[in-house]
Amino acid sequence: MNHTINVSLVGGAGYTAGELLRILIHHPKVNITSVYSTSNAGNPVTLIHDDLLGETDLIFADKIDKDADVVFLCLGHGKSAEFLKKNAYSTTTRIIDLSNDFRLEADQKIGDRTFVYGLPELNKEAIKTAKNIANPGCFATAIQLALLPLAAKMELQDDVHINAITGSTGAGQSLSTSTHFSWRNNNVSFYKEFQHQHEDEIYQSIQQLESNFKNTIYFLPMRGDFTRGILAGVYVKSNLSEEKAIALFKDFYQEEAFTHVADAPIALKQVINTNKCLLHIQKQGDVLFITSVIDNLTKGAAGQAVQNMNLMYGWDEALGLQLKPVAF
Repeated sequence: MNHTINVSLVGGAGYTAGELLRILIHHPKVNITSVYSTSNAGNPVTLIHDDLLGETDLIFADKIDKDADVVFLCLGHGKSAEFLKKNAYSTTTRIIDLSNDFRLEADQKIGDRTFVYGLPELNKEAIKTAKNIANPGCFATAIQLALLPLAAKMELQDDVHINAITGSTGAGQSLSTSTHFSWRNNNVSFYKEFQHQHEDEIYQSIQQLESNFKNTIYFLPMRGDFTRGILAGVYVKSNLSEEKAIALFKDFYQEEAFTHVADAPIALKQVINTNKCLLHIQKQGDVLFITSVIDNLTKGAAGQAVQNMNLMYGWDEALGLQLKPVAF
């Protein structure tokens, strides 16, 4: 497909929408027709996303674009399903939702629309023919990419332990006590211990590959005192040697555009501002330890959404996503 497509954003004022705009403005196949925001209608997009000053003259719209080719829903969790019940789009419009409303199998159908879970490293072929995508959660993306190669070879035979930390943008743009600078700066804390909303989609994806997985995932999420990125440490007892585990991971991801296995230890800044996931594998005694790093706003949200759009249209999945990391 050589022509450009018309794209609309709904809920255009948040961090994720800002990242989407930053990517889509420079995407060679995209024409942004509207950025819908009830709270900012009539204002320049750059009034909110001031990093785009000089790059766009878009104005926040007060109406949805019912005939857009693709609509990205950047609404709060629980609001996308409600929005689609109230707003009808053309039957040819494709929806990419960035909330958690349609990620689980029990929730993937609304009206005439059925959603496909949009983790390309797991569901690439289904994404290519999908009309609607449920974009994965940010923590879920980092953690699943650390576990999928093991699940694919039935190598998850014990409980999984995860300690992961995310930047403040993971909490969204609305202010709260734990996102206020005075609280967040020089501070770190656990939250939603063993009950984070992303756990269910992690179980779902593991069981898609390893149907008999009945063990427990113990997930300890943390808030970090930085703005963006996720570093996850995932460990599980394993009979694999370090060499075999590394070979297994490299083989699983050898054809993937954005997920790479590093031989040397990894750090967060290697992936910030990119759509990459980097993984590092080591063995200590009988425990396999996998480090996973992503940018929560790109591979964990907007970048992965664009990657899914590219796959849906048969384009190179890296189109428009050749982003430069901020190594320093």
